[in-house]
Amino acid sequence: MELQYFGGNCISISMKQATIVIDDNLEALGLKSVMKPDSIALYTSEVPVLSQARLVISDPGEYEVSGISIFGIAARGHMDETDKQTATIYKIQFDDLRVAVIGHIHPDLTEDHLEEIGTIDILITPVGGNSYTLDAIGALQIIKKIEPKLIIPTHYDDSKIKYPVPQQSLAEALKGLSMEPKETLAKFKPKPADFGEAAQLIILERQ
Repeated sequence: MELQYFGGNCISISMKQATIVIDDNLEALGLKSVMKPDSIALYTSEVPVLSQARLVISDPGEYEVSGISIFGIAARGHMDETDKQTATIYKIQFDDLRVAVIGHIHPDLTEDHLEEIGTIDILITPVGGNSYTLDAIGALQIIKKIEPKLIIPTHYDDSKIKYPVPQQSLAEALKGLSMEPKETLAKFKPKPADFGEAAQLIILERQ
């Protein structure tokens, strides 16, 4: 498994069987789409009108693709009213690795959410805040509930990205998370030695 970050909330998870691309709305942010015709596309909220992917998943449910298990869990969006659930959390399971992608959700996860998410090795969470998505405080609230082994932050300020709402810098988010990064990498290939008892932060450079 290999993870790469492309800006915004877009991360790719590449395996021998397939590549999953999460939240590729990069063209709307002034960047170039990374979607390929053989990709599996996951969207935690809005779906672009056009997608080159061979499979697009944007709704809650259970999916099995090329030996990869994908669980979509309905959640309250960050800007939703209390009784709405317009966002989708994804749990991706391949071999012995479990990755959770939470997207632009409200930080108040319910016990039902936590039960469905279960044990997680890697948590991917936005941290940019400013009422558009989770800030470091909201992300930390979720981290404490899910208790992942590794955390990868996304959706923070970047001079190359045209966010609809200005986002906090990564440095500001790290102060709020009160965590020092373990590593800063261009690509992350998780291995058993990466998973210790305490949660650790991995920073992925934008490609």
